[in-house]
Amino acid sequence: MKIVVCIKQVPATSDAKIDPETKRIVREGVKAVLNPFDTYAVEEAVQLRARFGGEVIALTMGPERAAIALKECISVGADRGVLHADRAIAGSDTWATSYVLSQAILAIGGVDLVLCGKQAIDGDTAQVGPGIAAHLGWLQATYVMKVDDATATGLRVRRMHEDGYDVCDVDFPAVLTVVKDINVPRIPTLRGRLAAEKAEIPVWKPADIGCAPELIGLDGSPTRVVRTQPPPPRSGTTTVLDGSARDSARALVAELRRRSIL
Repeated sequence: MKIVVCIKQVPATSDAKIDPETKRIVREGVKAVLNPFDTYAVEEAVQLRARFGGEVIALTMGPERAAIALKECISVGADRGVLHADRAIAGSDTWATSYVLSQAILAIGGVDLVLCGKQAIDGDTAQVGPGIAAHLGWLQATYVMKVDDATATGLRVRRMHEDGYDVCDVDFPAVLTVVKDINVPRIPTLRGRLAAEKAEIPVWKPADIGCAPELIGLDGSPTRVVRTQPPPPRSGTTTVLDGSARDSARALVAELRRRSIL
């Protein structure tokens, strides 16, 4: 089974700054980490390889420093990493991003399965995984919480939703996005860290994988951010309700209704 895990390097802070001109997150000078949801996708890929054999390839697009995130994937079991880095892809929205990743997957060749975390914590759109499936024309299952079985032709998975889960049979090639309930990511071993340190990460350009120039970067992105603003600060006041449990419950419900929460 040949598995590609699409990962992203994200800012390691909740106090993100927005460039007033470009309306994009300022990433320069900010510590970056592997997107937490992607760690579950990497772990699941490594577990599937252990059960059924094959290869795990970590893939990302971004600045050249994103190679650090790929090496982190290698330290926990990925076989190799591929980085797509070029100024031409700067400003790509989720549509253009998923297009570039889909072209890279085709360039890798022979891929049976693509795994993604359910979303990235900097954008929270949860659109890139499904976008990759749409560009490739592959089957997809989102919010996967467990892989029950695998054969030479596909997987049986549990897809989580608000009322429980669905059991889905997905034929290869396919794209899955996974939730954190699916596993517990492992801690890198010393051997894994040494392997990651020695790993060479190839850097691909749009022309290397056949990307159409008009479909990437800001010019190839059909969405635009026209305005951003931080959420209003939360009130620091605390109200203490005195009296019996019954009286306090009634007072709480009345206050929530007054604030139109109920």
